[in-house]
Amino acid sequence: ISGITYLDHAGSALFPESLLKAFTDDLRNNVYGNPHSQNISSKLTHDTIEHVRYRILQHFHTTAEDYTVIFTSGCTAALRLVAEAFPWIPEGTKQPSSRFCYLTDSHTSVVGMRGITASMNVLSVPINPKEILLSEENRLPAEEQNFMTPHLFSYPAQSNFSGTKYPLSWIQDIKSGKLLPIKIPGKWFVLLDAASYVSSSPLDLGVHQADFIPISFYKIFGFPTGLGALLVNNRIAPLLRKTYFGGGTAAAYLAGEDFYIPRKSIAERFEDGTVSFLDIIALKHGFDVLEKLTGGMEKIKQHTFALAHYTYTVLSTLKYANGAPVVCIYSDTDFSNPDVQGPIINFNVLDESGDVVGFSEVDKMASLYNIHVRTGCFCNTGACQMHLGISNEDIQRNLQAGHVCGDDVDLVDGHPTGSVRISFGYMSSFEDAQAFLKFIIATRLSKSDAENAFQSSVTKLTRESVPDDHPSFNNMDKLCPILHNSDREPRKNSSATRTTVNWQPPEAEAESIRAAVSESAVPTCRRGGKPITVTNIYLYPIKSCSAFEVTGWPVGNQGLLYDRNWMVVNQNGVCMTQKQEPRLCLVNPSIDLEQKIMVIQAEGMDPISVSLEENTGKEAMICESKVCSHRVKTYDCGEEIAGWFSLFLGRPCRLIRQSSDVKDRSHQKNTKGMASATNISLSLVNEAQYLLINVASILELKEHISARLEEPLEIDELIRRFRANIVISAPESFEEEEWAEISIGALQFQVVGPCSRCQIICIDQQSGERNKEFLQSLSAARGRKTNFGIYLMNQPLHSSLPGVLSVGSQVLPVLKENTEIQPPTSSEEKCSG
Repeated sequence: ISGITYLDHAGSALFPESLLKAFTDDLRNNVYGNPHSQNISSKLTHDTIEHVRYRILQHFHTTAEDYTVIFTSGCTAALRLVAEAFPWIPEGTKQPSSRFCYLTDSHTSVVGMRGITASMNVLSVPINPKEILLSEENRLPAEEQNFMTPHLFSYPAQSNFSGTKYPLSWIQDIKSGKLLPIKIPGKWFVLLDAASYVSSSPLDLGVHQADFIPISFYKIFGFPTGLGALLVNNRIAPLLRKTYFGGGTAAAYLAGEDFYIPRKSIAERFEDGTVSFLDIIALKHGFDVLEKLTGGMEKIKQHTFALAHYTYTVLSTLKYANGAPVVCIYSDTDFSNPDVQGPIINFNVLDESGDVVGFSEVDKMASLYNIHVRTGCFCNTGACQMHLGISNEDIQRNLQAGHVCGDDVDLVDGHPTGSVRISFGYMSSFEDAQAFLKFIIATRLSKSDAENAFQSSVTKLTRESVPDDHPSFNNMDKLCPILHNSDREPRKNSSATRTTVNWQPPEAEAESIRAAVSESAVPTCRRGGKPITVTNIYLYPIKSCSAFEVTGWPVGNQGLLYDRNWMVVNQNGVCMTQKQEPRLCLVNPSIDLEQKIMVIQAEGMDPISVSLEENTGKEAMICESKVCSHRVKTYDCGEEIAGWFSLFLGRPCRLIRQSSDVKDRSHQKNTKGMASATNISLSLVNEAQYLLINVASILELKEHISARLEEPLEIDELIRRFRANIVISAPESFEEEEWAEISIGALQFQVVGPCSRCQIICIDQQSGERNKEFLQSLSAARGRKTNFGIYLMNQPLHSSLPGVLSVGSQVLPVLKENTEIQPPTSSEEKCSG
């Protein structure tokens, strides 16, 4: 866009080339299917969309605990959704009726909501901005307050006409009853129209908790267009109503009867049909690029305001030779404070006699100078009337004269029908401001006046208004966890690394554990048979990477210590598994408890190590990630390890670790039957803390698979494919599916359900090669089911001492009353990962 001065950032931001490149590279490297399907590409799409939801919430300093992101086609569609779904109480009922109040300085799409409310027999009340400041007079005495009738008040965080920023404190003041738009009993909810505001200012929803926040993403990133969102406060979300239901929104319905059950998720309930999933995926790159280029919204706010302040100051001082002003600026502020004024300047050009020069003429002249401005009333008739002094009768008279919104009829009987607006964005520069000012001076002032004006105003303000410390968009350096290169020799590639370290508690503690077990562990065991023992123990420090085999290992509150504490994510922050990247099985992590490091090795790569000490400092960038349907807090492990994985896998990826923040309760499972319905803490596993398989079951399955493959099959290879934590030797195949609880040494576990297998068992864990026969054989052998192995959860220890799981320990099972075991209830496909 060389040679073009773009000054309509309030209309749409411009997208940077790096955003498009990152997005198209993403599309070249990944296959994204319809998220309503269940295949691998669809799962990738679903997970990426969920990651983008959390990225949006993170951008606005909130979490999924407080807000839900509903994707729409734009801010307008989000506003319409609110109007249709809000729990209005109409006129004519026995209850007091609802009111819809809106600030007159609002976008057409907000005012248009009154069409829907009118059809519902709900009254709409326009509120002048000056009236709201006096609304404390509307406060009701406590005895007259009625907190049952819901009312809605809508106002813009920033006027798209003038850039005026209305107080965000209104949100809490109105919800608490301190300010009331009108004097009427009821409970007030607040819709904050943030479309204009968030393009150049940070919005903290953790502080300013509006009930509804509609946004359009092209205002922020420039791309994609046609995509917006409604952020809904979860406190109001259950009250929203919905009549139409489209694809993907129903949990169940009947075509022949009036029966419909919506999905529980608010987002899924209101996102009718297939969302614009590729556009949503592009948002991730939009956030990345915005952060990389600018350093964040606060810097954008300061940068754009500095440009607006400078331009306003020069523009307001320009005068003709007779002293008449060159422009009339429509503003409620003096552009001295970025907290009350955004980077928008609205004005009309005047001639020497003070008459308005039509905005169409100004627009055409600007085009000759390759300057792009916006003209008209900007879909904000209320603000246009207020600032230009246009009466209701004038609007109707102008319509009769042939003027309609958006045309080029700029003057009717010498009076303006609209104005000119310029607005700055994060990529605007000081040169853009100067180019615009030079255009105004060159087209309105004589040569001598222009020279004087430019010397007295532009040059002077170049020094004063844009100081040396004007915000610039340098990349912000982020401190990452320090990684230590291991000087060990890399091992030969193997699917499981075995350690001879047998971790045991001190003898005194072990004796206490044995005493505790002897008092409490008296299970009703299965009838007769040989004793059952643990034959193998595996942990998987990095989700979906190779196993680390041990003979004894400590147990933490999430399962085996360090089991699936790390995971590899793609460039979109979505968890990578062997489904998408089979070569993950060739990555061999091992844990050294003495040196407190995890060593990662792979064939052809130098070993690299990661500290087991969690990085909890300020340099740790905490973010939310998703594993199946669970949200987890994670932090990035740094550039060096990211480069290692990217080089080995041949694609951009990073290693992240689950944060052990005790305040995080997002990755927990409420397990039926557990003591006091305790919330069980999970690591980065899909479903449960442990997965157990039985060697006898493996042997029976081996016969079926070997027959189909027509070649011998090693038992160890099968065990590795099923990626269990605990391998036992029970006499009978599949008898583990009849157990309700088991004890192993001092540890007690509850059986959660069977593991429904996915295509990961088709991957040879030593070579990374796929063979679909394994899943097909499992299905045939088990009567079209793919269950194999059982999930376990820790039951609370009877001792405060740490537990240890050891090879050779006896397994004491308790039979279920009902021998048919049910799989865990989840919509996600289960796999051990």
